[in-house]
Amino acid sequence: MRAIISVSDKAGVTDFAQGLSQLGFELLSTGGTQKALVEAGVAVKGVSELTGFPEILDGRVKTLHPVVYGGILARRDLPDHMAQLAENKIETIDLVAVNLYPFVQTVAKGGVTLDEAIENIDIGGPTLIRAAAKNFPSVIVLVDPADYQPVLEKLRAGGVELAERKRLAQKAFQHVAVYDTAISQYLRQDTEAFPDEMTIALKKRYGLRYGENPHQQAAFYAEQVVGVRQETGITWAKQLWGRELSFNNILDADAAWGVVVDFAAPTVDVIKHTNPCGLASHNDIAEAYRRALSGDPVAAFGGIVAANRAIDLATAEEINKTFYEIVIAPDYDAKALEVLKGKKNLRILVAELPLTYGATPTGYLDFRRVKGGFLIQSSDSLAEASLSLKTVTKREPTQTEIEDLLFAWRAVKHVKSNAIILVKNRTLLGMGAGQPSRIISAQIAKEKAGEKAKGSVLASDAMFPFSDVVKAAATCGVTAIIQPGGSVRDDESIKVADKYNIAMVFTGTRHFRH
Repeated sequence: MRAIISVSDKAGVTDFAQGLSQLGFELLSTGGTQKALVEAGVAVKGVSELTGFPEILDGRVKTLHPVVYGGILARRDLPDHMAQLAENKIETIDLVAVNLYPFVQTVAKGGVTLDEAIENIDIGGPTLIRAAAKNFPSVIVLVDPADYQPVLEKLRAGGVELAERKRLAQKAFQHVAVYDTAISQYLRQDTEAFPDEMTIALKKRYGLRYGENPHQQAAFYAEQVVGVRQETGITWAKQLWGRELSFNNILDADAAWGVVVDFAAPTVDVIKHTNPCGLASHNDIAEAYRRALSGDPVAAFGGIVAANRAIDLATAEEINKTFYEIVIAPDYDAKALEVLKGKKNLRILVAELPLTYGATPTGYLDFRRVKGGFLIQSSDSLAEASLSLKTVTKREPTQTEIEDLLFAWRAVKHVKSNAIILVKNRTLLGMGAGQPSRIISAQIAKEKAGEKAKGSVLASDAMFPFSDVVKAAATCGVTAIIQPGGSVRDDESIKVADKYNIAMVFTGTRHFRH
């Protein structure tokens, strides 16, 4: 029996090689792996001894030889294949353990040149893996050090069964596919955002008990994106306390975190079914929480709280007065954490803030699943500096109104269309979301805000097709409105706003969130 071992990640490789040697395997290797095995006292031959040909082109060509691939790809059940091996004095290779040059790790470093990146594109490794995986009934293929020990145990017990060989082959092909996806992403940077062909690389974070409903199976995967820091966001949040996260928890937590990192000021939001039912900014994080809760204390029950500042003791004590599923923040004071842990089922998450939170939103590709395909778009990540407000009414908004309008505009993009929100003192007072008619969303927002709506500003994620929303705003005391504009009936809405002395500004940009 013979095995080729050539790995970039040396974790566990010497113990694995020693185990194979003890089982009677003749070991073949290359470069750094061969050196590591020799230093560990493992008997190993260089692949060059097998091929009779030296490594050339600075190691670009090492294993690409018929003696290697004939030994891997020959079907043991076909006499003609075995006869050709004998005729050409080629021996079979029964196990291939390979993992690839650290391309992703290399290009993630700052200042990496194109030449450096290219030199970390593995050629022989993927070819060995694919060849072994293709012939998995006869060849064991390993790409993950975590599989070394289980395979050794099976070999000691008599052999690796076909089902396990097939699983390892699938894992190997997927490993190469992810690797190739990373290279393609890197080479695509600064060129075409939407190529004719595209693959998405995903790595499983963990399994879930079920999906949206108990009869649906589910798991949580992280997208592997070259050149993007992987540590920020809910995908990489650390859970400090509470039960495991569910499918719906993760969706809501992602929505909650996405809202607060859009604000530079200390901000707290309360999310229910991915919509912010409470949101406020205030220099005192405990007061920000109290104001956020006031937006809809009934809907807040069973929701999710997120803050873009550390949770202190005062805030934790306020949060503990209401039942929540999750609390998310970039940090927690020790005493605050102790208070929150008083509720055994409360999930406590700590998430890293993006480097440019509240200033320049992090852009990404947004994937939407439809049956049989995907819609792909760039994220709704416009920086506030790019916003140009145009006053279209006789009255200009006051400075206080402008502050609330900008807060409302930043908030409304996180509310499901048709979205209408009412804001005062950088606090969400009422929200209407996901209605087929914009006026119904406005009526819901009015009802939620009640008497607090007097003196508030209104934000709409899209233009007004009619003037009815402006009329509804006037009846509850709204003093200023922010909306994209662009309707054929804009003049009607402007006339109504002027009639009630409402300042209205257009952004020229909409924020649909279907």
